[in-house]
Formats: sequence, C-alpha cells, structure tokens
Amino acid sequence: MKSIDSYLRTRFMPHIWCPGCGHGTVLNGLIRSVDAVGLNKNELVMVSGIGCSARIAGYLDFHTLHTLHGRALAFATGVKMSRPDLTILVPMGDGDALAIGGNHFIHAARRNIDITVIVLNNRIYGMTGGQFSPTSGCGIQATTAPYSSIDQPFDAVQLASAAGATFVARTTTYHVNELEQLLTRAIRHHGFSVVEVLSQCPTHFGRRNGHQETVEMLRHFKEGTAKVGSRQLAEQVDLIPRGVFVDEERPEYCDQYAEVIQRAQAARAGGAGGEEPQ
Repeated sequence: MKSIDSYLRTRFMPHIWCPGCGHGTVLNGLIRSVDAVGLNKNELVMVSGIGCSARIAGYLDFHTLHTLHGRALAFATGVKMSRPDLTILVPMGDGDALAIGGNHFIHAARRNIDITVIVLNNRIYGMTGGQFSPTSGCGIQATTAPYSSIDQPFDAVQLASAAGATFVARTTTYHVNELEQLLTRAIRHHGFSVVEVLSQCPTHFGRRNGHQETVEMLRHFKEGTAKVGSRQLAEQVDLIPRGVFVDEERPEYCDQYAEVIQRAQAARAGGAGGEEPQ
C-alpha cells in the first residue's frame, strides 16, 4: 500500500474532529479501499455536503466539491452525468443524507446512478450542537429533545434497499477490516452503492445518552451487532444486522442515458428508420 499521507492534504491536519470521533476511522478505511481498488487520484471525485462527515472531502487529495447541506447527491449526479468515466464518492452524515437530503438520496438510488455513498451514522447532528437526527430513535436525548425523542428512526439500509440501490451494506467503526472490505466492494460495484457506517460521537450523543467513553461506544458496536445470516443474529433478534444486504446487477443510469443520446443522434441523422420526434 502507498503511504496514507500520499492521499491526504496534510497541510489541513490536524483534523477538526473531536477526540474519540469515529469519522477518522472511516477516512482511514476509505483510503485503504481506494488503494486496494487501484484508482488514480485523478480518476476520483469526492462530493460532500455539510456536517462533521463532510469534512472528509477537505482532507483527501482528490478532486473534491464541498457543497450545500443535503445537496451533495445532486451535485454528484451532475458530475457523474458529465464525466461518467470518473469514480464518485459521497460521504454523508445521517442528517445530511436522510433529513434535508432524503429526497436526493431516494431518487439517486432509484436511478441506480454509479455513485458510492458512505453514510456516517452517529445518530446526532454533531457539528451544529447535538440535535436529534432521523436515525436517533425513541428515547434518545439531544439538545432539541431534552426529555428524549419520540420520533421513530429511519433504517438507512431498508430505505436504500426499498429505493432501488443495487449495493447496500452496513458496518461499524469497530469492525475496521470489514469496513475496508465493504467500501472496496461498493466502489467496484457498477451502480448506486450505499455503505452505512455506525460511527461514535462521544461529544454529543455519548455524553447525553450514558456513554461517557469512546471505548464503551465501540464495545456497544462489537456486542450489539451481528453478521447477516449468522446464528447469533437468529438467536438475538435485538442485535443490529451488519454485512451486505443487497448486491445485484441492474442497468446503470449513465449507460442508459448514453444509449438515449445515441438513439437521438441516429434519429437526427436519419439512421433510426423514422422521423425525428417532434
């Protein structure tokens, strides 16, 4: 593997994430995945929105766009449509992806456009002060829910699967080898890929919800999750499943769009055997 520093904009270090935050682990896993796939940095574009997770784009020495809150997938779609040869990576927080960006998330999945989305799910809005997010769940305390949230949580995996994503997976910042493997598979997949990574936020989520130490939160990821299809998951239904949930081939949007262009050009040139549509 190349030096990790060769993928980083080291002039922006040290990073701004709080001590114990899981996002640095995701950054490390993503770098190792890009290296494993063998991509040249000039073949990559990373698009991010706003939030703690979005800062990943600032630290990587790729072509990067740091865009608007919730709109990263709209920008990423534009880049992919104009340059389908490029590999597009989109790191998003749970709020960025599933709240203000929820509609973009659903329709990018529906189109099956070849983009890899990494949802860093720490169940809280970390950068803006600890408000509860779409994945926080009932009974969670936050600055906007001092007496606990009563909102039912989104399941990012179920949402992505139902919307039509052709690769959907989940892992945690504790399972670092699995994280790298799943990100590698997602990047190689030709279609809309979603990898949800359960990531700890000791500063806002942990302090308000009885997790005083990062190690304790990582232990929860270890003991509170189980592999899809495992005996452990079958016997303990309250565990969070992790692994690959969807891996299928379906026509990719840019490929289909290129065919539309070819048909239109052929029709204009009189090669379609009919009149040009009015």
